Amino acid sequence: MNSRAHYDVAIIGAGLSGLAAGIRAAHFGRRVCIFERHNAPGGLNGFYSIGGRKFDVGLHAVTNFARPGARVGPLVRLLRQLRIDREEFGLCEQRRSRIAFGPKGEEVLRLTNDFAFFESEVAARFPAQIDGFRRLAELVRGTVYSEDSLPASARAVVRRHIADPLLEDMLLCPLLMYGSAQENDMDFGQFALLFEAVLLEGFARPFGGVRPILRVLLERYRTAGGERRMKCGVGRIEARGGRAAALILDSGEEITAETVLSSIGAPETESLIRDAEVGGAPVGIPRTPAGRITFVETVSIFNRQPAGFGWGEDAIVFFNDSRRLAYEQPEAQVDTRSGVICIPNNFDYGPERALAEGVLRTTCLASYDRWAGLPEETYRADKARWFPEVQRSARRFLPPADEAAVAAATVATDMFTPRTVNRYTGRLAGAIYGSAVKNPRGTTRLANLFICGADQGMLGIVGAMLSGIAMANLHILRKG
Repeated sequence: MNSRAHYDVAIIGAGLSGLAAGIRAAHFGRRVCIFERHNAPGGLNGFYSIGGRKFDVGLHAVTNFARPGARVGPLVRLLRQLRIDREEFGLCEQRRSRIAFGPKGEEVLRLTNDFAFFESEVAARFPAQIDGFRRLAELVRGTVYSEDSLPASARAVVRRHIADPLLEDMLLCPLLMYGSAQENDMDFGQFALLFEAVLLEGFARPFGGVRPILRVLLERYRTAGGERRMKCGVGRIEARGGRAAALILDSGEEITAETVLSSIGAPETESLIRDAEVGGAPVGIPRTPAGRITFVETVSIFNRQPAGFGWGEDAIVFFNDSRRLAYEQPEAQVDTRSGVICIPNNFDYGPERALAEGVLRTTCLASYDRWAGLPEETYRADKARWFPEVQRSARRFLPPADEAAVAAATVATDMFTPRTVNRYTGRLAGAIYGSAVKNPRGTTRLANLFICGADQGMLGIVGAMLSGIAMANLHILRKG
């Protein structure tokens, strides 16, 4: 066991934001240690193994794509700050994706990594709205998300530019599904972040999924001198004199640090704080409410490429079976009316490269309360019941395929639920995107304890890493 008890920086959680913050601090000579309760890094963007196959968690695609030679943009800034060559991530562009509304997806907007193409789609399908859409895009380009931003409803801002409710919801659908912790709306600053990430810049994916990204981050962290302790969770944070005085690990070991950065979520972090001066009593009720947005995801593995079923074009499909979107915690265990389909095979890996097996991932909104606390036998039975329902709903938005052929080609399946998310990430209520209340500056009631990750407010794969970088720059490096 590592015998060092004091660090310049202690980071709770080895997710993407925690790893990025650790790299940034270690690059500038800080003594850094990351504490992770589980045996694998990545958090909400990790992977797991079943039957010799590795399944991604979280990652459908990396947003904020920038082509070689680009000199500005979130991805470029991220690579520069972490001293990573873009080739190390091996990002491969999407072929195309689609937003599909209506019972069979008859209302369609296609998108690629060329925003002009998406703009032409809007102009063709909604000619009366194109001028307002262009003004909205210009507003997004001029919006900076920061602690100084005044909260504003994204829907309210969009409606000042877009009069058609269908276009409003079609624009919001991918942005809500890929990052909003708020039901049926989001803050306009976060809307602007995701509009840029998804629509202006677009999607890419490493050939090996999330693992190449994690390998690069872990290697950078190790070579910078950072320490990492896995299967070593933080059980509580002792507060004394308005500061995080010590971290008490699950093992009972005590760790001290000048600065503590937590990537596990704001309410989750606040629930760890105990007042050492009054015998370890909780320091009040967590100020940040837990989120309500969570999902189930089904995964099917095939012994042939999805193109063999006629599914060879779309990398991502955002679907909704009516003209209006209900982005909220459902009453039932799962809401199959809307969701996201991801086919990792449909990224452009080059003419000589293809994934060994076909993959179909489908994500739908779910209710944590309806899954939590179920007896194990009931839980497994409910998973078995919902798996085909989720698949059937999603398949309405894909080209028709022979059912017998799909069944015969299926060699493995899996499904995770909000209960899985809570168990393996510690997210309260399985809230994928954290709390609806964001904290751009990452501060807490303790002067040396800060938040990075989803509850700081940066979103997506690139956003998570940029959050770690930003919080390290602001609260660790500037102090030095």
